[in-house]
This record gives sequence, C-alpha cells and structure tokens, in this order.
Amino acid sequence: MPRPTRVTVHAPATSANLGPGYDSLGMALSLYNEFEVRVRDDARTTVHVEGEGAGEVPLDERHLVVRSLREAFDRVGEKAPGVDLVCVNRVPHSRGLGSSSTAIVGGITVAAALLGRTGPDGGPDRDWIYQVAADLEGHPDNVAPCVYGGYTVAYREGQEWGAVSGAVDPRILPVVCVPDWRLSTERARSLLPENVPHADAAFNAGRAALMTAAVRGHPRGLYAATRDRLHESYRAPAMPLSVDLVSELREHENLPAVVSGAGPTVLVLCSVTEGDADTESPEIARQLGSIRGRAGKDWDVRPLHVEPAGVWTPSPHP
Repeated sequence: MPRPTRVTVHAPATSANLGPGYDSLGMALSLYNEFEVRVRDDARTTVHVEGEGAGEVPLDERHLVVRSLREAFDRVGEKAPGVDLVCVNRVPHSRGLGSSSTAIVGGITVAAALLGRTGPDGGPDRDWIYQVAADLEGHPDNVAPCVYGGYTVAYREGQEWGAVSGAVDPRILPVVCVPDWRLSTERARSLLPENVPHADAAFNAGRAALMTAAVRGHPRGLYAATRDRLHESYRAPAMPLSVDLVSELREHENLPAVVSGAGPTVLVLCSVTEGDADTESPEIARQLGSIRGRAGKDWDVRPLHVEPAGVWTPSPHP
C-alpha cells in the first residue's frame, strides 16, 4: 500500500496535574492545534504558522513539530523527508494548556501516518506515538491525554511509559481562565523543592485517587479531590494572580479550581447534579457567572468540553 504524501493532524489542548496529580493526571480539552504536512520531492523544509505563536516560533527545522517528526523517523531507522508544514494554532503558548505537547504529539502522529503505522482500529498507532512523545517531553502528564483523550493516568514502568485513559462523567464541564501573560514550564519547575514532607505526599496520593473517582462518576467529590500540597503553593511566586484566583474561586464560590499544568491558566471543573453539563444549563450558567465575576477583565474565561478521543487524523491523502 503506498504511503501518503499529505497528512493533517488535529491535536487537542490538555490540562495536566488537575491539582493533586503532579506529573501523572491529565485531561484532553476541546481546543485544537491543526498541522498539515505535505511531503516534498527534495530535502527542504518550510514552515508556515497561523494563530498562536505566529511571528515567534522558528520557521525551519528547529520547529518543534518538525523536530518531533524527524525524531520519530530516527526511531525506526529511516530518514525523514523534506516537508511543507502549515500550523493553525489555537492553543495559547506558555499558559499551561499543553501547547508543546500538541506539537510533539502532532509531529509524531504525522510521522506515524507517513510511515504507515496504524493501530488496531486503523487509526494512528497511539501506543507507539505515546512512547516516543513521552520520551521527548520527559514527563507524560500532558502527552498522554493529547494522545488518548479523555481523562488519563500516566506513569513510568522501567523504561516504558504507561497510561490508562477513560471517559469523563458528562456532568463535568471544564472551564479555563486564560491570562494574557505567560509562564515557562522550566521556570515553574525550577521553583519546586527537591523533597516534600511525607504528610504532604500522603495527602496528595489520597486526593489523586479521589480525583479518579470524581471524574469517572462521582463529581460531588471534585472540590475535595482538587486540593494540592505538592506544587501550587511553591509556584505561587511566579504566578501570584493565578494562585489568588484559585483561592478566590475555592473559598468564596466553592468551585473546584486548580492551576492548569505549570500555569498560569486556571482550570475550573464545573458540574451539574443531573444531565449533561453545557453552557445552557442554569447550574453551569451560574458557575460561569461566578467565575467571570471573580476573574474580571484580565482573564479570558472559556468553557470547553472534554475531547474524548485525543489526537486524530482525517484519512491521509495519497
């Protein structure tokens, strides 16, 4: 079967940690970066970027999608072709919504399609994509939901990366509060201590377990499940406004708010008591009003949905 020469990939934004699940828990969100790659007849590479990051990211072989694509080809001992890459970016950069993971997963997914690597369902070979992506990212909490969708628990076992994914209770609606300032993951990680008290580690282990129960069928537990003692307070000096907003939403509105990933975006897991959560629900409308009131004009409050399937490709073009 001939390999395709043009591939389009849609990679979803993600929110990692979800409070207590540092470097392990994540959720895929209905906000997407789109990458289209055409194989060239020569070894040249061109990059065109629209939307987020336009005018800021490199437009050559240094682009993260291209680097990830080439790494994937290297893994199987093949030389990557020259490509024309078009990126339509909707995921804000350096905001804790997994923009770099979309690029890594997107590039590897393109490579999988060009190499003819498919999974059991005929779609992308997600398990292979995940292994390569987690190796490149260095931690799996963002790439796992980007690859598999839904709610994911990611971990490492020896030299392999593992992940378990599942659907999120339809009564839950993720809402992101995106500021107009940025925070690099490297800066956020540099603030974390080498060691933490045993009591704090035990606290987070229990809350991370509760989080899995909450998103999988018991959303009443979300408020307690989103408490954290391992990273948010340590990162507060780098994003005081984010931590303040989390506190405001939790203490005054009783909403399960957390810092999304490394920040500075704030994630709120809104929910309804019955039926599916959507913006037409009076319960959700009330919660959105509270969030917007507390956030003010400096935050872009966006109700989203959980992306159930992760990265996806329309049928590759021959």
